[in-house]
Amino acid sequence: MKNFIELFKSINKYDLDNGLDFVIHSPGLITYKMTVQDQHLSSPNTAHGAAIAGLMDCTLGLSALSEAITRDNLTSTVEFKINYIRPAKLGEILVGTGKVIHKGKSLIISSAEIRIEGSGELVAMGQGTFNTYPFSKKDFLHDFTSAG
Repeated sequence: MKNFIELFKSINKYDLDNGLDFVIHSPGLITYKMTVQDQHLSSPNTAHGAAIAGLMDCTLGLSALSEAITRDNLTSTVEFKINYIRPAKLGEILVGTGKVIHKGKSLIISSAEIRIEGSGELVAMGQGTFNTYPFSKKDFLHDFTSAG
């Protein structure tokens, strides 16, 4: 899993551009963090819903992916739903916790919550469905995996 984490971090430009970082606690259980920055704002001091949705998709998706790679599979998002509970403000650190709630042969379902670090206030909750497919279908990954 360590090699996969390094690979994922090296090719995932979205995380880098948006200041996101993650920890995989175990297959199917992850934590993502993002500090609300100027680039995430839709109005003075308040994060755009798309910034929260992006963090939600990352949290749901990585929880599913961290499970799928244990079976040499990757994932793609089929759908996800989000409920916004409270706005996120400039400077707040958002913590998304995702977990797999169902793992089937071709679909994984995960759920997640995004909370404010420190206070634990709920910002959003969501659920997602992810298709699984063999790692070998991503030809461009062979360059990364065969080099090491």
